[in-house]
Amino acid sequence: MSYRAPVKDMLFVMKELAGIDAVAQLPGYEDAGVDTAAAVLEECAKFNEGVVAPLNWDSDKNPSSFQNGQVRTAAGFKEAFRQFADGGWQGLQHPADFGGQGLPKLIHAACSEMVNSASLSFALCPLLTDGAIEALLTAGTPEQQAAYIPKMIEGAWTGSMNLTEPQAGSDLSVVRTRAEPQPDGSYKLFGTKIYITYGEHDLAENIVHLALARVVGAPEGVKGISLFICPKFLVNADGSLGARNDVHCVSIEHKLGIKASPTAVLQYGDHGGAVAYLVGQENRGLEYMFIMMNAARFGVGVQGIALAERAYQKAVAYARDRVQGRPVDGSLKAPGAIIHHPDVRRMLMTMRAHTEGCRAMALVAAAAYDAAHAHPDAEVRRQNQAFYEFMVPLIKGLSTEMSLDVASLGVQVHGGMGYIEETGAAQYLRDAKILTIYEGTTAIQANDLVGRKTARDGGAVARAIAGQIEATEGQLRARDSAAGRAVAARLATARRAFLDAVDFVAGQTQASPNAVFAGSVPYLMLAGTVVAGWQMARALMVAEDRLAEGTDTAFMQAKIATARFYADHILNKASGLRDSIVEGADSVTAMPLESF
Repeated sequence: MSYRAPVKDMLFVMKELAGIDAVAQLPGYEDAGVDTAAAVLEECAKFNEGVVAPLNWDSDKNPSSFQNGQVRTAAGFKEAFRQFADGGWQGLQHPADFGGQGLPKLIHAACSEMVNSASLSFALCPLLTDGAIEALLTAGTPEQQAAYIPKMIEGAWTGSMNLTEPQAGSDLSVVRTRAEPQPDGSYKLFGTKIYITYGEHDLAENIVHLALARVVGAPEGVKGISLFICPKFLVNADGSLGARNDVHCVSIEHKLGIKASPTAVLQYGDHGGAVAYLVGQENRGLEYMFIMMNAARFGVGVQGIALAERAYQKAVAYARDRVQGRPVDGSLKAPGAIIHHPDVRRMLMTMRAHTEGCRAMALVAAAAYDAAHAHPDAEVRRQNQAFYEFMVPLIKGLSTEMSLDVASLGVQVHGGMGYIEETGAAQYLRDAKILTIYEGTTAIQANDLVGRKTARDGGAVARAIAGQIEATEGQLRARDSAAGRAVAARLATARRAFLDAVDFVAGQTQASPNAVFAGSVPYLMLAGTVVAGWQMARALMVAEDRLAEGTDTAFMQAKIATARFYADHILNKASGLRDSIVEGADSVTAMPLESF
């Protein structure tokens, strides 16, 4: 079946939960209200439904290839990328001073979901380019920004992130790529980088590699890592392309999923050294790279939502068409479509509720990002920044883990046909697995949530969020609504479970680190489940009000039903997660290592 962008749900969340009208009051975003969002999302939907989505299945079967040092992307990618760039989609959220459109992250996040739903493999190139642009906007010199950012925004060049090495996966303290200072102020790089997404391709005329390396004589560990610009082709003073740089792709990986996205092994300096330019100050590279990584982590969370949406749409279409068995309630006298079966509906509702909950969480966080960067009041900026930073590991961790579950349910809805590649359902399951791994595994996101986002401030931000959730419970209980009262009860139980976990994490991280970190992933899943459930509860109240007004009856009824399902079938898992965190640590560490 063909992809249809969920524009109506996106606009509902943006208007009613994320507060796009408030975002449009921020300096620089005055023209970015709901009317602009609707126009942009409609155009984005049209492009991705018509141009990118049709490439997804064929590109999985006939993916990128590597021959004689050259990478050839899947058929149709080059033409689609040119249309993507010409349409201004790469520059959507980037400053107008560099050729971008300067729209808020809130609008960009929704558009990003669409392109990732259309083709995850295709969308990875723009995602990495966005990260490179963000890093240069933060740490690059004015000259570097002028030389590289406009070209990336216009799609003539793309960006890549070069962190991992054969011996340095998540532990970047052991990066060995060497940077040798040159008399002209440049550097020469020598080393190997692996797992470089779109590290080589034929979509654009140049690739701006941002690479971590260690300057000769630098301190050991993370304190000695610097960040460098190392373009595939050197850039002349007038902006034209010069000589081929000494950074070359020596192979691309053969992967479980995202097969059309070329994942390169890059070799630096085999022919005298790759010319590179320092970004910011020496030995602060990891700090700058985290700017790129945080942008990418939010983006990968959106990828999880996008993939879940695509898997859900495919499962619904199949369930409507597949005729097998009679409904157990006897409502049909002859065999009917499997969507009549209660367990199929349970699976579809699980897929839908997870996807809508995570979408709401991500878009609300995107609005907080916009306020954190543009609000005129410093205290408001600080509060929104703290909220956004707390949200990033939840969005990355929960949304990607749930996408794996949703894609698996999609296969299950298809039954045996889901296990057959020709139906396409299995592709989403294969593609989803990488989302829980790259840009920091779920455990790394959980460690960040425990250490930097909860223990460091004694749980202050987490408790402030819980306070907002409690206020929503009161609003739900005050309504003359059976659904509202039921959701309020579930939400209250989940919030209390979350607060118990916060108290445990904040109180025990220093004294009993093994006990706390043994439950770090369950803590992330608990926090994400509760926050997403909070947004679904807020959506229920809005939908009930709109339904009473007679607005879009079918949509509002579906929103209410989905929120109630989320509370009854997903939010109710919070107490079990709480128990595994607070009371289950001993069983994680009890097994002697030699017994594994």
